[in-house]
Amino acid sequence: MAAPASRRRREPSSRSWPLLFVAILAVHSVAIYLFTRGFLLTRTELDVHSHRDDRTGVSPGCSSWPRPAVDRLVIVVLDALRFDFVAPSTFFPEKQPWMDKLQVLQKLAAEEKNSARIFKALADPPTTSLQRLKALTTGGLPTFIDVGNSFGAPAIVEDNIMHQLVKNGKRVVMMGDDTWTQLYPEHFNKSFPYPSFNVKDLDTVDNGVIEHLLPSLRENDWDVLIAHFLGVDHAGHIFGVDSTPMIQKLEQYNKILEDVIDTLKSLSTPGGPHENTLLLVMGDHGQTLNGDHGGGTSEEVETSLFAWSSKTPPDAVLSVLGANSCNFDLYGAEVCISTMQQLDFAATVSALLGVPFPFGSIGRVNPELYALSAGTWDDQKMGVDACTPQNDLEAWKRRYAEALCVNSWQVKRYIDQYSGSSIIGFSAEYLHHVAELYSKAQANWSVALRSTCPSETAEEEFKASSSSPLQLQIDAYSDFLESFAKLARSAWTEFDLWSMGIGLLLMILSVITQACVLVKLNTICQPSDQESTSSRAIPKLSFAFMLVAIRAASILSNSYILAEGRVANFLLATSCIAGVWHSATKGNFSIEEFVFLLLNIFARFGIEFGMSKQIAGPTVTKDHPVSIILDMFGSSFCNGLMDIFPIISLALVAYIVLKFITYAIYQRFLKYFIMSGTILSYIFIANHWASESTLFFHSKAIRDIGISLAPRFVYAIGGFSLAISALCRLFGAIDTLRLNERITSLSAAMLCSWSPTILILLGRQGSFVALICITGAWCIIMLQQKYQKDLKLDIIGVANPVSVTQWSLFAVCLFYLTGHWCTFDGLRYGAAFVGFDHFHIIRQGLLLSIDTFGVSHILPVLSLPFIAVHCYNKASKKSKVKDVTTNILIQVHLMYGLITAIATTLTIICVTIQRRHLMVWGLFAPKYVFDAIGLLLTDFLICLASLFYS
Repeated sequence: MAAPASRRRREPSSRSWPLLFVAILAVHSVAIYLFTRGFLLTRTELDVHSHRDDRTGVSPGCSSWPRPAVDRLVIVVLDALRFDFVAPSTFFPEKQPWMDKLQVLQKLAAEEKNSARIFKALADPPTTSLQRLKALTTGGLPTFIDVGNSFGAPAIVEDNIMHQLVKNGKRVVMMGDDTWTQLYPEHFNKSFPYPSFNVKDLDTVDNGVIEHLLPSLRENDWDVLIAHFLGVDHAGHIFGVDSTPMIQKLEQYNKILEDVIDTLKSLSTPGGPHENTLLLVMGDHGQTLNGDHGGGTSEEVETSLFAWSSKTPPDAVLSVLGANSCNFDLYGAEVCISTMQQLDFAATVSALLGVPFPFGSIGRVNPELYALSAGTWDDQKMGVDACTPQNDLEAWKRRYAEALCVNSWQVKRYIDQYSGSSIIGFSAEYLHHVAELYSKAQANWSVALRSTCPSETAEEEFKASSSSPLQLQIDAYSDFLESFAKLARSAWTEFDLWSMGIGLLLMILSVITQACVLVKLNTICQPSDQESTSSRAIPKLSFAFMLVAIRAASILSNSYILAEGRVANFLLATSCIAGVWHSATKGNFSIEEFVFLLLNIFARFGIEFGMSKQIAGPTVTKDHPVSIILDMFGSSFCNGLMDIFPIISLALVAYIVLKFITYAIYQRFLKYFIMSGTILSYIFIANHWASESTLFFHSKAIRDIGISLAPRFVYAIGGFSLAISALCRLFGAIDTLRLNERITSLSAAMLCSWSPTILILLGRQGSFVALICITGAWCIIMLQQKYQKDLKLDIIGVANPVSVTQWSLFAVCLFYLTGHWCTFDGLRYGAAFVGFDHFHIIRQGLLLSIDTFGVSHILPVLSLPFIAVHCYNKASKKSKVKDVTTNILIQVHLMYGLITAIATTLTIICVTIQRRHLMVWGLFAPKYVFDAIGLLLTDFLICLASLFYS
């Protein structure tokens, strides 16, 4: 009797395992928190502001802030304004439909070269709107971690242009995107904000701006007017750049800008309110051809800025503007385009308006934008002394050098303050280098000052010099400012290597611990009289480990991160081919292996189609699978099929799910409740898709119900189903069932509760994805049963590692197949507004999270019990494991969590190695964020599952 008692003590307790999963979640949470704290530290925001009476340290030649050069400033922000929306099509290799729509700007740049200029403005990633607005107004670089604040912006406390304008008596009027009022809640004399997060709404914000813009231009109660349009950004998100709504928006903007410019010209006569007004038409960032932004690609960081002065500067301005890039437009007129950094915006606008530079500004007063203001050429306005030469260009250089002197002093005092206040600061070597540059520039400043009133001896020296001292001084200050900006870009994010190292070490230890626990569990569960099982399972275990290792190692390469969907599909197909080959050699080929291999081929095309959204438009080559399909069947036929096929396939999915409910849920009340809710949900989904389709005709009321109310009913039914399932579990309504029946019933109820919500958020592709998901799950489960039979055991206490690995790879394929990818422009923001028109941060955040992680994390983890349930055979009296299903379920959850943890650990190692890589913020950091959130979500769902099914 002693031996059986000993074995019982060694048996795993189903009640103790949830504690293990909770411990794993806790360790991973701490590890990711520590690593994130070290890796994504934001720069220290100093609570210091510039003041009008700041004088300490300023050279005698620039002892005060620059005097105002413009009386009024009009800033028109066209959100997501690509560079090729403004520049003439002749500047690009191929003309596209969206080019040359803003012809009023091109015409001004060609006809009024002295007072109008087009700039290619280069933004710093991340290129989300909030980060760009914050960077534009503070003059600093955006920080990666602030992307999380894109939905619900906190008020900015760091010194910024808006604060300086208000503090120095400037009146500001704002209209448009309500992000401005969130960032600056008490800075506007008048504001007309409109909700900005409903990407499906192209007109509400724009119409609101149009209503107030022209009347405000005729009023005298403001000094700075900001009008922020959103239509182009939303049109890009929903329809893409190459679309009719985008072209219509650009044409609308062209008409609006014509009216704005005509109004400014009519009121720019001497003594008029706009005699000395500067107009800036600008984008905060660009967008990809698919309409996304947030990353660091050239399409996203390249935007436009157009400047026009109502008061024309002298001809000498052309020598400052130069001919950086000139070409002829469609009408044969020459247009020149300059390039500037958006980092310079805050300093330049501050200098033009005559307000102190924001304390944290590290940009440079842009010479070309500064020169376009006629006020910078006006001796009387700028208060130039009698010694200043009468040459317009030399006089302007003197003023610009004075502005750069203050600009450089401001940046230098910020460097000193930041280095003393920040936890880590900049390296001593870099600080010494920029300090030398500043000292050199300051030492030469006295020479430059004497050059404006030279003696006879000095005059001869100046004539012999190839460059004037003023120009040399400008170059010296510019060198200092550009050097520090380069330093800030390369080393701005502070890496706490100790926190990163501890976080990484915890992750590695957790992976090792999970692996050891899994091996121990397998040893306990292995029948002692069937040692041959281990030898037969080793090839499967080795093959599964190889698949996991290859996928994890691929994360170390940026190109493989971009192709992660293809990598996962390749590895999954490899496992299918290996299974087919093994079956063929044994002579027991099964239909499931062929179906699974065929399914991978369809999945590969789906992944190509999903990833083609990153390269939409002309960049999809003729040999691309998407182009081949369109050419084969015709675009009109494919569009019609895309309207009909979702509803047909939805009916097939509904039939399969109802059959599944019939056989999988054993408790009668729960079965009929879930079945009724599922039928209603699928009816509402079909109604929603039909309402969005152009093939069906409805009254406006029916269409509004289908678009707005149907999704809400689906969400409500899903939530109610989850609540009923939980109540059935908590109050013992299904405790009378056998363990297998109970786990199957609860798993089926959870899947049927979640799947309609996930399906409707995925859009019309949802039913096709559901068919692939169901077929793939069926193949993996059937192949797991075949593996069990091949071992010829009465009972198996060890799960098939290949099946769990295939399940994990399949989940990755589904993520990319649905059009997601691991960057912030890979988020499908439109899904957050399915059924809703107004933004609420919690509601929209939840819907966006479900859409992002639904098919790749939620459904796969909730489906894991079916591998364990279908492993079950009739219990053998010889087995030392009392409850096979529970133990296999524990193993399956451990394996799946371990596979996810290994991939995340390799991602952490990758970003640690590549933390100074050029693509760290555009590629590696977003990948880390997605994987870290995915791991925590997987651990959390496994914890809930272990409690729910135990």
